[in-house]
Amino acid sequence: MVLFLTAVELLVSLSATALESRGGQDLWIGPLYTEFSLTLGEGERREAVGPFWYSEEVREQNLEGPGTTGLGRGSVAETTMALPPLFSVQERPQTEGLSWDFVYPIITYDRFGQERYFQALQLLSFSAGHEATGTSWEKFSLFPLYFQRRASDPALNYTAVWPIYGHVEKRFFRDEVDWILWPAYVRTRKKDIVTENFLVPIFHVRQGPGLSGWQFWPLIGKESQAVIVQTNTFDLVETKPGHESLFVLWPIFFHNDAMLGTTNPVRQRVLLPFFSHQLSRAKDIRTYLWPIGLTLTDDRSQQYSQTDIAWPLISFGRGPERQLDRVFPLFSRDHRETRDSLSILWPVYQQRSSSSETLKRDAVRLLLGVYCDETLQNLQAGKTAARTDLWPLFITRRDMEGRERFQILALLEPFLPHNDGVRRNYSPLWSIWRSESDKQAGKQSCSFLWNLYRCERTPTTRRFSLMFGLVQHGTSPEGSWWRWLHLFGGKPEKKSQPGETKRSSALQRGTITVGQAVKPSNARRESGEACRVSANLVAANAAECPRPF
Repeated sequence: MVLFLTAVELLVSLSATALESRGGQDLWIGPLYTEFSLTLGEGERREAVGPFWYSEEVREQNLEGPGTTGLGRGSVAETTMALPPLFSVQERPQTEGLSWDFVYPIITYDRFGQERYFQALQLLSFSAGHEATGTSWEKFSLFPLYFQRRASDPALNYTAVWPIYGHVEKRFFRDEVDWILWPAYVRTRKKDIVTENFLVPIFHVRQGPGLSGWQFWPLIGKESQAVIVQTNTFDLVETKPGHESLFVLWPIFFHNDAMLGTTNPVRQRVLLPFFSHQLSRAKDIRTYLWPIGLTLTDDRSQQYSQTDIAWPLISFGRGPERQLDRVFPLFSRDHRETRDSLSILWPVYQQRSSSSETLKRDAVRLLLGVYCDETLQNLQAGKTAARTDLWPLFITRRDMEGRERFQILALLEPFLPHNDGVRRNYSPLWSIWRSESDKQAGKQSCSFLWNLYRCERTPTTRRFSLMFGLVQHGTSPEGSWWRWLHLFGGKPEKKSQPGETKRSSALQRGTITVGQAVKPSNARRESGEACRVSANLVAANAAECPRPF
Protein backbone atom coordinates (compact mmCIF):
# COMPACT_ATOMS: atom_id res chain seq x y z
CA MET A 1 0.00 0.00 0.00
CA VAL A 2 2.85 2.40 0.86
CA LEU A 3 4.60 1.66 -2.44
CA PHE A 4 1.36 2.21 -4.33
CA LEU A 5 0.69 5.61 -2.74
CA THR A 6 4.33 6.61 -3.28
CA ALA A 7 4.03 5.78 -6.99
CA VAL A 8 0.85 7.84 -7.28
CA GLU A 9 2.46 10.82 -5.52
CA LEU A 10 5.41 10.54 -7.92
CA LEU A 11 3.06 10.70 -10.90
CA VAL A 12 1.34 13.75 -9.46
CA SER A 13 4.64 15.54 -8.88
CA LEU A 14 5.90 14.66 -12.37
CA SER A 15 2.69 15.95 -13.92
CA ALA A 16 3.08 19.25 -12.06
CA THR A 17 6.69 19.74 -13.15
CA ALA A 18 5.88 18.84 -16.75
CA LEU A 19 2.83 21.10 -16.96
CA GLU A 20 4.72 23.96 -18.57
CA SER A 21 6.37 21.67 -21.14
CA ARG A 22 2.91 20.44 -22.19
CA GLY A 23 1.70 23.93 -22.86
CA GLY A 24 -0.39 24.06 -19.68
CA GLN A 25 -2.30 20.87 -20.58
CA ASP A 26 -3.24 18.14 -18.07
CA LEU A 27 -1.33 14.86 -18.15
CA TRP A 28 -3.24 12.07 -19.93
CA ILE A 29 -1.66 8.61 -20.00
CA GLY A 30 -4.84 6.55 -19.94
CA PRO A 31 -5.53 4.12 -17.09
CA LEU A 32 -2.02 4.68 -15.70
CA TYR A 33 -2.66 8.30 -14.76
CA THR A 34 -5.06 11.00 -15.98
CA GLU A 35 -5.87 14.41 -14.56
CA PHE A 36 -8.69 16.60 -15.79
CA SER A 37 -11.13 19.35 -14.83
CA LEU A 38 -14.59 18.37 -13.65
CA THR A 39 -17.41 18.56 -16.15
CA LEU A 40 -20.36 18.84 -13.75
CA GLY A 41 -18.86 21.51 -11.54
CA GLU A 42 -15.72 23.45 -10.68
CA GLY A 43 -12.68 21.43 -9.63
CA GLU A 44 -10.16 18.79 -10.66
CA ARG A 45 -9.92 15.01 -10.57
CA ARG A 46 -6.97 12.63 -10.83
CA GLU A 47 -7.23 8.90 -11.58
CA ALA A 48 -4.45 6.30 -11.55
CA VAL A 49 -4.01 2.55 -12.02
CA GLY A 50 -7.39 2.12 -13.69
CA PRO A 51 -10.22 2.26 -11.12
CA PHE A 52 -8.02 1.65 -8.07
CA TRP A 53 -7.09 5.21 -7.09
CA TYR A 54 -8.57 8.64 -7.57
CA SER A 55 -8.63 12.03 -5.89
CA GLU A 56 -11.12 14.80 -6.49
CA GLU A 57 -11.38 18.43 -5.45
CA VAL A 58 -14.70 20.26 -5.85
CA ARG A 59 -14.72 24.03 -5.56
CA GLU A 60 -17.46 26.58 -5.31
CA GLN A 61 -17.77 29.16 -8.03
CA ASN A 62 -16.31 32.49 -6.99
CA LEU A 63 -18.40 35.18 -8.67
CA GLU A 64 -16.25 37.93 -7.18
CA GLY A 65 -12.97 36.60 -8.49
CA PRO A 66 -10.23 38.74 -9.96
CA GLY A 67 -10.80 40.34 -13.31
CA THR A 68 -13.98 41.30 -15.08
CA THR A 69 -14.27 38.59 -17.70
CA GLY A 70 -14.21 35.33 -15.75
CA LEU A 71 -14.76 33.58 -12.48
CA GLY A 72 -12.12 33.44 -9.83
CA ARG A 73 -10.88 30.26 -8.20
CA GLY A 74 -13.53 29.38 -5.62
CA SER A 75 -12.96 27.97 -2.16
CA VAL A 76 -12.70 24.20 -1.71
CA ALA A 77 -16.10 22.69 -0.93
CA GLU A 78 -15.20 18.97 -0.94
CA THR A 79 -12.14 16.77 -1.38
CA THR A 80 -12.15 13.00 -1.91
CA MET A 81 -9.39 10.40 -2.07
CA ALA A 82 -10.19 6.72 -2.59
CA LEU A 83 -8.61 3.32 -3.16
CA PRO A 84 -11.69 1.39 -4.38
CA PRO A 85 -12.94 -0.87 -2.95
CA LEU A 86 -10.74 -0.77 0.16
CA PHE A 87 -10.73 2.78 1.43
CA SER A 88 -12.08 6.28 0.79
CA VAL A 89 -11.97 9.59 2.65
CA GLN A 90 -14.07 12.66 1.92
CA GLU A 91 -13.64 16.03 3.60
CA ARG A 92 -15.97 19.05 3.53
CA PRO A 93 -14.01 21.96 5.08
CA GLN A 94 -16.81 24.52 5.04
CA THR A 95 -19.11 22.37 7.21
CA GLU A 96 -16.33 20.64 9.20
CA GLY A 97 -17.47 17.37 7.66
CA LEU A 98 -15.38 14.22 7.26
CA SER A 99 -16.30 10.70 6.10
CA TRP A 100 -14.07 7.72 5.63
CA ASP A 101 -14.89 4.13 4.78
CA PHE A 102 -12.88 0.94 5.04
CA VAL A 103 -14.33 -1.85 2.88
CA TYR A 104 -17.67 -0.03 2.95
CA PRO A 105 -20.00 -0.63 4.76
CA ILE A 106 -17.95 -2.80 7.14
CA ILE A 107 -16.16 0.10 8.85
CA THR A 108 -17.22 3.76 8.55
CA TYR A 109 -16.50 7.02 10.32
CA ASP A 110 -18.46 10.27 9.93
CA ARG A 111 -17.96 13.69 11.46
CA PHE A 112 -20.16 16.75 11.10
CA GLY A 113 -19.04 19.67 13.19
CA GLN A 114 -18.84 18.34 16.74
CA GLU A 115 -20.89 15.22 15.96
CA ARG A 116 -18.91 11.98 15.39
CA TYR A 117 -19.92 8.41 14.65
CA PHE A 118 -17.81 5.28 14.11
CA GLN A 119 -19.10 1.75 13.48
CA ALA A 120 -17.77 -1.66 12.54
CA LEU A 121 -20.35 -4.12 11.20
CA GLN A 122 -22.98 -2.19 13.20
CA LEU A 123 -21.81 -4.20 16.21
CA LEU A 124 -18.99 -2.03 17.54
CA SER A 125 -19.89 1.67 17.54
CA PHE A 126 -18.75 4.96 19.04
CA SER A 127 -20.45 8.35 18.83
CA ALA A 128 -19.98 11.76 20.40
CA GLY A 129 -21.67 15.15 20.25
CA HIS A 130 -23.34 18.01 22.07
CA GLU A 131 -26.90 18.61 23.17
CA ALA A 132 -28.69 21.89 22.50
CA THR A 133 -28.24 22.68 26.20
CA GLY A 134 -24.45 22.53 25.78
CA THR A 135 -23.99 19.13 27.41
CA SER A 136 -21.32 17.01 25.69
CA TRP A 137 -21.58 13.22 25.58
CA GLU A 138 -19.86 10.11 24.27
CA LYS A 139 -21.45 6.73 23.60
CA PHE A 140 -19.83 3.32 23.14
CA SER A 141 -21.55 0.01 22.44
CA LEU A 142 -20.62 -3.57 21.62
CA PHE A 143 -24.03 -4.79 20.49
CA PRO A 144 -25.77 -6.51 22.19
CA LEU A 145 -23.42 -7.05 25.13
CA TYR A 146 -22.22 -3.66 26.36
CA PHE A 147 -23.62 -0.10 26.29
CA GLN A 148 -22.06 3.00 27.81
CA ARG A 149 -22.56 6.77 27.84
CA ARG A 150 -20.41 9.41 29.50
CA ALA A 151 -21.50 13.04 29.60
CA SER A 152 -20.34 16.34 31.06
CA ASP A 153 -23.42 16.07 33.29
CA PRO A 154 -22.83 12.97 35.47
CA ALA A 155 -26.59 12.47 35.85
CA LEU A 156 -26.69 11.42 32.19
CA ASN A 157 -24.08 8.66 32.53
CA TYR A 158 -25.11 5.03 32.16
CA THR A 159 -23.54 1.57 31.83
CA ALA A 160 -25.24 -1.66 30.78
CA VAL A 161 -24.01 -5.24 30.43
CA TRP A 162 -26.53 -7.50 28.76
CA PRO A 163 -28.12 -9.73 30.01
CA ILE A 164 -26.83 -9.22 33.56
CA TYR A 165 -27.63 -5.64 34.47
CA GLY A 166 -28.13 -2.38 32.66
CA HIS A 167 -29.61 1.08 32.32
CA VAL A 168 -29.72 2.81 28.92
CA GLU A 169 -31.47 5.93 27.61
CA LYS A 170 -32.78 6.88 24.16
CA ARG A 171 -32.31 3.35 22.83
CA PHE A 172 -34.59 0.58 21.57
CA PHE A 173 -37.36 3.12 20.83
CA ARG A 174 -37.70 3.94 24.53
CA ASP A 175 -36.63 6.89 26.67
CA GLU A 176 -35.27 4.56 29.36
CA VAL A 177 -34.64 0.81 29.63
CA ASP A 178 -33.48 -1.06 32.75
CA TRP A 179 -32.95 -4.79 33.13
CA ILE A 180 -31.73 -7.32 35.67
CA LEU A 181 -30.93 -10.82 34.45
CA TRP A 182 -32.88 -10.27 31.23
CA PRO A 183 -35.55 -11.58 30.57
CA ALA A 184 -36.28 -12.00 34.27
CA TYR A 185 -36.93 -8.27 34.79
CA VAL A 186 -37.11 -5.36 32.34
CA ARG A 187 -38.41 -1.87 33.01
CA THR A 188 -39.08 0.61 30.19
CA ARG A 189 -40.27 4.20 30.04
CA LYS A 190 -41.70 6.05 27.05
CA LYS A 191 -42.68 9.59 27.96
CA ASP A 192 -44.81 9.19 31.11
CA ILE A 193 -45.73 5.53 30.62
CA VAL A 194 -43.74 2.97 32.64
CA THR A 195 -43.90 -0.76 31.90
CA GLU A 196 -42.41 -3.41 34.20
CA ASN A 197 -41.86 -6.80 32.52
CA PHE A 198 -41.31 -10.11 34.27
CA LEU A 199 -40.12 -13.03 32.14
CA VAL A 200 -40.39 -10.95 28.95
CA PRO A 201 -42.86 -10.96 27.24
CA ILE A 202 -45.11 -13.08 29.44
CA PHE A 203 -46.10 -10.77 32.29
CA HIS A 204 -46.08 -6.99 32.56
CA VAL A 205 -47.62 -4.17 34.58
CA ARG A 206 -48.06 -0.74 32.97
CA GLN A 207 -48.74 2.61 34.65
CA GLY A 208 -48.97 6.24 33.60
CA PRO A 209 -51.08 9.40 33.96
CA GLY A 210 -54.62 7.98 34.02
CA LEU A 211 -53.29 4.64 32.73
CA SER A 212 -53.18 1.20 34.31
CA GLY A 213 -52.84 -2.23 32.77
CA TRP A 214 -51.44 -5.72 33.04
CA GLN A 215 -51.04 -8.86 30.92
CA PHE A 216 -50.30 -12.54 31.30
CA TRP A 217 -49.47 -13.23 27.68
CA PRO A 218 -50.87 -14.95 25.69
CA LEU A 219 -53.70 -15.89 28.04
CA ILE A 220 -55.20 -12.56 29.10
CA GLY A 221 -54.43 -8.86 29.24
CA LYS A 222 -56.27 -5.67 30.23
CA GLU A 223 -55.52 -1.95 29.99
CA SER A 224 -57.47 1.21 30.82
CA GLN A 225 -56.64 4.83 29.89
CA ALA A 226 -58.80 7.63 31.31
CA VAL A 227 -59.47 10.82 29.36
CA ILE A 228 -56.99 13.42 30.58
CA VAL A 229 -56.08 17.03 29.77
CA GLN A 230 -52.36 17.69 29.35
CA THR A 231 -49.85 20.16 27.92
CA ASN A 232 -47.98 19.06 24.80
CA THR A 233 -44.44 19.86 23.68
CA PHE A 234 -45.60 23.20 22.22
CA ASP A 235 -47.04 24.25 25.62
CA LEU A 236 -50.57 23.91 24.30
CA VAL A 237 -53.36 22.33 26.30
CA GLU A 238 -54.84 19.24 24.64
CA THR A 239 -57.16 16.39 25.51
CA LYS A 240 -55.72 12.88 25.39
CA PRO A 241 -58.39 10.33 24.41
CA GLY A 242 -59.04 7.33 26.63
CA HIS A 243 -59.26 3.64 25.78
CA GLU A 244 -60.28 0.28 27.25
CA SER A 245 -58.71 -2.92 25.92
CA LEU A 246 -58.98 -6.60 26.76
CA PHE A 247 -57.56 -9.69 25.06
CA VAL A 248 -58.08 -13.37 25.81
CA LEU A 249 -56.02 -16.11 24.17
CA TRP A 250 -54.12 -13.64 22.01
CA PRO A 251 -54.76 -13.21 19.06
CA ILE A 252 -58.16 -14.94 19.24
CA PHE A 253 -60.36 -12.54 21.20
CA PHE A 254 -60.18 -8.71 21.54
CA HIS A 255 -62.64 -6.33 23.16
CA ASN A 256 -61.36 -2.77 22.64
CA ASP A 257 -62.82 0.72 22.86
CA ALA A 258 -60.61 3.59 21.66
CA MET A 259 -60.80 7.36 21.13
CA LEU A 260 -63.00 7.72 24.20
CA GLY A 261 -63.90 11.30 25.03
CA THR A 262 -63.88 12.38 21.37
CA THR A 263 -66.63 12.86 18.81
CA ASN A 264 -65.62 9.66 17.04
CA PRO A 265 -65.18 6.80 19.56
CA VAL A 266 -64.06 3.49 18.01
CA ARG A 267 -65.36 0.09 19.10
CA GLN A 268 -63.47 -3.10 18.13
CA ARG A 269 -64.67 -6.65 18.64
CA VAL A 270 -62.59 -9.57 17.35
CA LEU A 271 -63.09 -13.32 17.49
CA LEU A 272 -60.70 -14.86 14.98
CA PRO A 273 -61.06 -16.40 12.54
CA PHE A 274 -64.85 -15.87 12.58
CA PHE A 275 -65.24 -12.11 12.58
CA SER A 276 -63.64 -8.73 13.29
CA HIS A 277 -65.64 -5.50 13.68
CA GLN A 278 -64.22 -1.98 13.99
CA LEU A 279 -67.10 0.49 14.24
CA SER A 280 -67.27 4.27 14.67
CA ARG A 281 -69.41 7.18 13.57
CA ALA A 282 -67.05 7.97 10.68
CA LYS A 283 -65.98 4.52 9.52
CA ASP A 284 -66.95 0.83 9.78
CA ILE A 285 -64.74 -2.16 8.91
CA ARG A 286 -66.26 -5.66 9.08
CA THR A 287 -64.31 -8.85 8.36
CA TYR A 288 -65.67 -12.38 8.21
CA LEU A 289 -63.62 -15.61 8.08
CA TRP A 290 -60.24 -13.88 8.32
CA PRO A 291 -57.82 -14.05 6.47
CA ILE A 292 -59.43 -15.65 3.39
CA GLY A 293 -62.94 -14.25 3.86
CA LEU A 294 -64.78 -11.03 3.14
CA THR A 295 -63.96 -7.52 4.40
CA LEU A 296 -66.39 -4.60 4.00
CA THR A 297 -65.28 -1.00 4.57
CA ASP A 298 -67.68 1.94 4.77
CA ASP A 299 -65.85 5.25 5.25
CA ARG A 300 -68.64 7.78 5.61
CA SER A 301 -66.27 10.69 6.27
CA GLN A 302 -64.70 10.23 2.82
CA GLN A 303 -67.80 8.81 1.13
CA TYR A 304 -65.74 5.75 0.24
CA SER A 305 -66.64 2.06 0.28
CA GLN A 306 -64.37 -0.95 -0.31
CA THR A 307 -64.87 -4.70 -0.63
CA ASP A 308 -61.99 -7.14 -0.06
CA ILE A 309 -61.69 -10.89 -0.48
CA ALA A 310 -58.65 -12.47 1.16
CA TRP A 311 -57.29 -8.98 1.79
CA PRO A 312 -55.08 -7.63 0.27
CA LEU A 313 -55.29 -9.96 -2.72
CA ILE A 314 -58.67 -8.88 -4.14
CA SER A 315 -60.01 -5.38 -3.49
CA PHE A 316 -62.50 -3.02 -5.13
CA GLY A 317 -63.19 0.48 -3.79
CA ARG A 318 -65.13 3.51 -4.95
CA GLY A 319 -65.38 7.09 -3.74
CA PRO A 320 -65.18 10.66 -5.04
CA GLU A 321 -61.45 10.90 -4.23
CA ARG A 322 -60.34 7.30 -4.64
CA GLN A 323 -60.94 4.37 -7.01
CA LEU A 324 -59.31 1.01 -6.34
CA ASP A 325 -59.26 -2.18 -8.45
CA ARG A 326 -56.90 -4.99 -7.44
CA VAL A 327 -56.63 -8.67 -8.31
CA PHE A 328 -53.15 -9.41 -7.05
CA PRO A 329 -50.73 -10.18 -8.68
CA LEU A 330 -52.47 -9.86 -12.06
CA PHE A 331 -53.63 -6.25 -11.94
CA SER A 332 -53.84 -3.36 -9.50
CA ARG A 333 -54.81 0.28 -9.97
CA ASP A 334 -55.22 2.79 -7.14
CA HIS A 335 -56.25 6.30 -8.19
CA ARG A 336 -56.34 9.13 -5.63
CA GLU A 337 -56.47 12.88 -5.82
CA THR A 338 -52.72 13.42 -5.41
CA ARG A 339 -51.25 10.01 -6.27
CA ASP A 340 -51.78 7.04 -8.58
CA SER A 341 -50.35 3.55 -8.79
CA LEU A 342 -50.64 0.85 -11.44
CA SER A 343 -49.31 -2.72 -11.34
CA ILE A 344 -49.54 -5.42 -14.01
CA LEU A 345 -48.30 -8.93 -13.32
CA TRP A 346 -46.50 -7.76 -10.18
CA PRO A 347 -43.52 -7.42 -10.01
CA VAL A 348 -43.18 -7.27 -13.80
CA TYR A 349 -44.61 -3.74 -14.23
CA GLN A 350 -45.19 -1.00 -11.67
CA GLN A 351 -46.06 2.65 -12.21
CA ARG A 352 -46.43 5.35 -9.55
CA SER A 353 -47.08 9.07 -9.66
CA SER A 354 -47.66 11.76 -7.05
CA SER A 355 -48.13 15.51 -7.21
CA SER A 356 -48.40 18.60 -5.05
CA GLU A 357 -48.67 22.30 -5.73
CA THR A 358 -44.96 22.54 -6.54
CA LEU A 359 -43.70 19.05 -7.46
CA LYS A 360 -44.78 16.13 -9.62
CA ARG A 361 -43.09 12.72 -9.51
CA ASP A 362 -43.55 9.84 -11.98
CA ALA A 363 -41.82 6.45 -11.81
CA VAL A 364 -41.96 3.24 -13.84
CA ARG A 365 -40.32 0.05 -12.55
CA LEU A 366 -39.88 -3.36 -14.10
CA LEU A 367 -39.00 -6.47 -12.09
CA LEU A 368 -38.59 -4.66 -8.75
CA GLY A 369 -36.17 -2.09 -10.11
CA VAL A 370 -34.21 -4.00 -12.74
CA TYR A 371 -35.45 -1.20 -14.99
CA CYS A 372 -36.45 2.16 -13.53
CA ASP A 373 -37.44 5.43 -15.18
CA GLU A 374 -38.19 8.28 -12.78
CA THR A 375 -38.83 12.01 -13.31
CA LEU A 376 -39.28 14.85 -10.83
CA GLN A 377 -40.79 18.11 -12.11
CA ASN A 378 -40.64 21.49 -10.42
CA LEU A 379 -43.96 22.91 -11.59
CA GLN A 380 -43.18 26.46 -10.50
CA ALA A 381 -39.71 26.67 -12.07
CA GLY A 382 -40.56 24.53 -15.11
CA LYS A 383 -37.52 22.28 -14.57
CA THR A 384 -37.25 18.49 -14.61
CA ALA A 385 -34.81 16.00 -13.06
CA ALA A 386 -34.71 12.39 -14.27
CA ARG A 387 -32.98 9.07 -13.76
CA THR A 388 -33.08 5.90 -15.84
CA ASP A 389 -31.56 2.59 -14.70
CA LEU A 390 -31.25 -0.80 -16.37
CA TRP A 391 -29.49 -3.22 -14.06
CA PRO A 392 -26.69 -4.15 -14.49
CA LEU A 393 -26.12 -2.40 -17.83
CA PHE A 394 -26.35 1.36 -17.26
CA ILE A 395 -27.60 4.32 -15.25
CA THR A 396 -28.26 7.88 -16.38
CA ARG A 397 -28.96 10.96 -14.26
CA ARG A 398 -30.13 14.49 -15.12
CA ASP A 399 -30.61 17.21 -12.50
CA MET A 400 -32.81 20.29 -12.51
CA GLU A 401 -30.03 22.39 -14.06
CA GLY A 402 -29.67 20.06 -17.06
CA ARG A 403 -26.42 18.39 -15.96
CA GLU A 404 -26.33 14.77 -17.16
CA ARG A 405 -24.28 11.70 -16.32
CA PHE A 406 -24.34 8.34 -18.11
CA GLN A 407 -22.54 5.19 -16.93
CA ILE A 408 -22.27 1.71 -18.43
CA LEU A 409 -22.26 -1.16 -15.94
CA ALA A 410 -23.96 -0.41 -12.64
CA LEU A 411 -24.18 -3.35 -10.26
CA LEU A 412 -25.49 -1.58 -7.14
CA GLU A 413 -26.53 1.95 -8.16
CA PRO A 414 -30.03 1.03 -9.49
CA PHE A 415 -31.00 -0.35 -6.08
CA LEU A 416 -29.09 2.23 -3.98
CA PRO A 417 -29.45 5.38 -6.10
CA HIS A 418 -28.65 7.89 -3.33
CA ASN A 419 -25.92 5.99 -1.48
CA ASP A 420 -22.71 8.07 -1.43
CA GLY A 421 -20.70 5.17 -0.02
CA VAL A 422 -21.47 3.00 -3.05
CA ARG A 423 -20.68 5.88 -5.40
CA ARG A 424 -17.31 6.57 -3.75
CA ASN A 425 -16.10 3.03 -3.14
CA TYR A 426 -17.59 0.78 -5.81
CA SER A 427 -18.86 2.71 -8.85
CA PRO A 428 -15.34 3.31 -10.26
CA LEU A 429 -14.67 -0.45 -10.34
CA TRP A 430 -17.28 -1.33 -12.98
CA SER A 431 -18.00 1.97 -14.78
CA ILE A 432 -16.26 1.06 -18.04
CA TRP A 433 -17.92 3.99 -19.84
CA ARG A 434 -18.71 7.39 -18.36
CA SER A 435 -20.06 10.46 -20.09
CA GLU A 436 -21.00 13.78 -18.51
CA SER A 437 -22.57 16.91 -19.94
CA ASP A 438 -23.29 20.39 -18.61
CA LYS A 439 -25.29 22.13 -21.32
CA GLN A 440 -25.41 25.48 -19.54
CA ALA A 441 -21.62 25.61 -19.24
CA GLY A 442 -21.12 23.98 -22.67
CA LYS A 443 -18.87 21.25 -21.21
CA GLN A 444 -18.86 17.54 -22.11
CA SER A 445 -16.59 14.59 -21.41
CA CYS A 446 -16.51 10.83 -21.91
CA SER A 447 -14.19 8.04 -20.80
CA PHE A 448 -13.87 4.40 -21.88
CA LEU A 449 -12.03 1.72 -19.91
CA TRP A 450 -10.78 4.11 -17.25
CA ASN A 451 -9.44 6.71 -19.70
CA LEU A 452 -7.93 4.33 -22.24
CA TYR A 453 -9.98 6.58 -24.50
CA ARG A 454 -10.96 10.02 -23.25
CA CYS A 455 -12.65 12.99 -24.89
CA GLU A 456 -13.41 16.49 -23.57
CA ARG A 457 -15.16 19.48 -25.11
CA THR A 458 -15.74 23.03 -23.92
CA PRO A 459 -17.21 25.98 -25.84
CA THR A 460 -13.74 26.84 -27.17
CA THR A 461 -11.61 23.67 -26.89
CA ARG A 462 -11.66 20.00 -27.79
CA ARG A 463 -9.31 17.18 -26.85
CA PHE A 464 -9.16 13.39 -27.10
CA SER A 465 -6.64 10.71 -26.16
CA LEU A 466 -6.15 7.07 -27.24
CA MET A 467 -4.09 4.11 -26.03
CA PHE A 468 -2.46 5.44 -22.85
CA GLY A 469 -2.19 8.88 -24.39
CA LEU A 470 0.12 7.69 -27.17
CA VAL A 471 -2.14 9.49 -29.64
CA GLN A 472 -3.64 12.83 -28.61
CA HIS A 473 -5.30 15.61 -30.54
CA GLY A 474 -6.75 18.93 -29.49
CA THR A 475 -8.08 22.22 -30.81
CA SER A 476 -8.39 25.65 -29.24
CA PRO A 477 -8.68 29.26 -30.40
CA GLU A 478 -4.88 29.23 -30.70
CA GLY A 479 -4.93 26.35 -33.19
CA SER A 480 -4.89 22.56 -33.33
CA TRP A 481 -2.17 20.16 -32.24
CA TRP A 482 -1.16 16.49 -32.21
CA ARG A 483 0.99 14.65 -29.73
CA TRP A 484 2.57 11.26 -30.49
CA LEU A 485 4.13 8.83 -28.01
CA HIS A 486 4.26 11.61 -25.36
CA LEU A 487 7.40 12.85 -27.12
CA PHE A 488 6.51 14.65 -30.30
CA GLY A 489 4.24 17.64 -30.86
CA GLY A 490 1.82 18.94 -28.31
CA LYS A 491 2.15 22.72 -28.40
CA PRO A 492 -0.39 24.50 -30.62
CA GLU A 493 1.00 27.08 -32.97
CA LYS A 494 -0.80 30.37 -32.57
CA LYS A 495 -2.87 31.21 -35.60
CA SER A 496 -1.95 34.43 -37.30
CA GLN A 497 -4.87 36.79 -37.58
CA PRO A 498 -6.03 37.68 -41.11
CA GLY A 499 -5.10 41.34 -40.62
CA GLU A 500 -1.60 40.38 -39.54
CA THR A 501 -1.16 38.20 -42.65
CA LYS A 502 -2.17 41.00 -45.00
CA ARG A 503 -0.01 43.51 -43.18
CA SER A 504 2.98 41.17 -43.32
CA SER A 505 2.50 40.65 -47.05
CA ALA A 506 2.24 44.37 -47.61
CA LEU A 507 5.42 44.99 -45.69
CA GLN A 508 7.23 42.33 -47.69
CA ARG A 509 6.06 43.99 -50.94
CA GLY A 510 7.07 47.38 -49.59
CA THR A 511 3.64 48.90 -50.11
CA ILE A 512 3.27 49.81 -46.45
CA THR A 513 6.09 51.18 -44.44
CA VAL A 514 6.73 50.66 -40.78
CA GLY A 515 4.53 52.99 -38.73
CA GLN A 516 2.09 53.56 -41.59
CA ALA A 517 -1.56 53.34 -40.39
CA VAL A 518 -4.00 50.83 -41.82
CA LYS A 519 -7.21 52.23 -43.21
CA PRO A 520 -10.15 51.98 -40.86
CA SER A 521 -12.25 50.21 -43.45
CA ASN A 522 -9.58 47.51 -43.83
CA ALA A 523 -9.32 47.12 -40.05
CA ARG A 524 -13.05 46.63 -39.68
CA ARG A 525 -13.08 44.07 -42.51
CA GLU A 526 -10.16 42.17 -41.01
CA SER A 527 -11.75 42.20 -37.53
CA GLY A 528 -15.02 40.83 -38.90
CA GLU A 529 -13.18 38.03 -40.66
CA ALA A 530 -11.45 37.07 -37.39
CA CYS A 531 -14.78 36.99 -35.57
CA ARG A 532 -16.22 34.68 -38.22
CA VAL A 533 -13.25 32.32 -37.83
CA SER A 534 -13.75 32.20 -34.03
CA ALA A 535 -17.50 31.61 -34.41
CA ASN A 536 -16.88 28.71 -36.79
CA LEU A 537 -14.43 27.19 -34.32
CA VAL A 538 -16.93 27.43 -31.43
CA ALA A 539 -19.68 25.87 -33.56
CA ALA A 540 -17.43 22.98 -34.57
CA ASN A 541 -16.59 22.29 -30.94
CA ALA A 542 -20.23 22.41 -29.80
CA ALA A 543 -20.94 18.87 -31.04
CA GLU A 544 -21.52 16.32 -28.31
CA CYS A 545 -19.08 13.61 -27.32
CA PRO A 546 -20.48 10.41 -28.84
CA ARG A 547 -21.95 7.62 -26.70
CA PRO A 548 -20.98 4.03 -27.44
CA PHE A 549 -24.42 3.38 -28.95
